[in-house]
Amino acid sequence: MSLAVQASLLDLADEVRLGALSGAVRRTPLEHGAWVDHRPGWVEGSDAVLDALIRDIPWRHERRRMYDRVVAVPRLVAWYDAADALPHPVLADARAALSAFYRPELGEPFTTAGCCLYRDGRDSVAWHGDTIGRSATEDTLVAIVSFGSPRALVLRPRSGGRGRSFRLGHGDLLVMGGSCQRTWEHAVPKTAAPVGPRVSIQFRPHGVA
Repeated sequence: MSLAVQASLLDLADEVRLGALSGAVRRTPLEHGAWVDHRPGWVEGSDAVLDALIRDIPWRHERRRMYDRVVAVPRLVAWYDAADALPHPVLADARAALSAFYRPELGEPFTTAGCCLYRDGRDSVAWHGDTIGRSATEDTLVAIVSFGSPRALVLRPRSGGRGRSFRLGHGDLLVMGGSCQRTWEHAVPKTAAPVGPRVSIQFRPHGVA
């Protein structure tokens, strides 16, 4: 797959490595027992990772029924179960680091990795919560590591009220925790701005999708 990738001016590291989590993660409390952690620039040297992920992940198109017709999902996707080798070594390191850091709150490791490729501003994901499986009834964590052009990830409470927006790209980390998947929704809206590709890696514990 060939996509026009513009190098980040904010991430000039020659070596791919993870930064610190302790003392660097900023938590935003939300209503209804939900919260969001944000760690900008957690993966240094992220441009090289983006190139590899676009090239090496077996991206697939999905189609989904919407009302009375079947439509193309406006992004490419891939899925890695716990036993699958991840497509870049830094992703295995990231999953291990996240599992260790969040174990006091999560009580279990992150296992699966969902992948989304937003090719340009026309690709998006609609409002939703990750409520397939245990997250429909239990508090859990979903950790997102972003590579490539910054895109907005927006959140809104299901019961109505003030939403939040985070601009993610270039190795940023965002973790949604507490009741976030049940009491809030999140989306990546389309944009008319000239943006390049972005890859989102979503780490989840077993039984959450």
